Amino acid sequence: MAEVHYLTADGLRRLQEELEYLRGPAREELSRRLRFAIQQGDLSENADYIQAKEEQGFLEGRILELTQILNNYVLIEENNNHKDVVNLGAKVTIQEEGFEPETYQVVGPKEADPKKNRISHESPIGKALIGRGVGEVVTAETPTGKITFKILSIE
Repeated sequence: MAEVHYLTADGLRRLQEELEYLRGPAREELSRRLRFAIQQGDLSENADYIQAKEEQGFLEGRILELTQILNNYVLIEENNNHKDVVNLGAKVTIQEEGFEPETYQVVGPKEADPKKNRISHESPIGKALIGRGVGEVVTAETPTGKITFKILSIE
């Protein structure tokens, strides 16, 4: 059974665009570089050829990964009216004692980006948030230790 990937509409669009780019312009450019490197002669000591072949492996691997994701995804409904508990797609404002409030969107692992305040529902904080409501005090076991915070709002 294939792994299910949870994606927001924006995440789905970005992955589809990336796949289209990799299958088109990226492959074409790499193909031109390979042809040029092959025309230079002895391939065993041709650094351009070796590098292009390595990049080709990465490119084809990413295409395969994106294809698998896009063949088995579940679209996260971001505009649901269930603001009483945290679910996938929710934007949650939390506050750890002594710190400013922070707002995160709970997304699937393929879209997680803590620098953009997008956390995976499989992360320690994401797991602790799922199914919890406004006003609840939640403790998450993180790699750096336990953190306790209060859920201030769910959007």
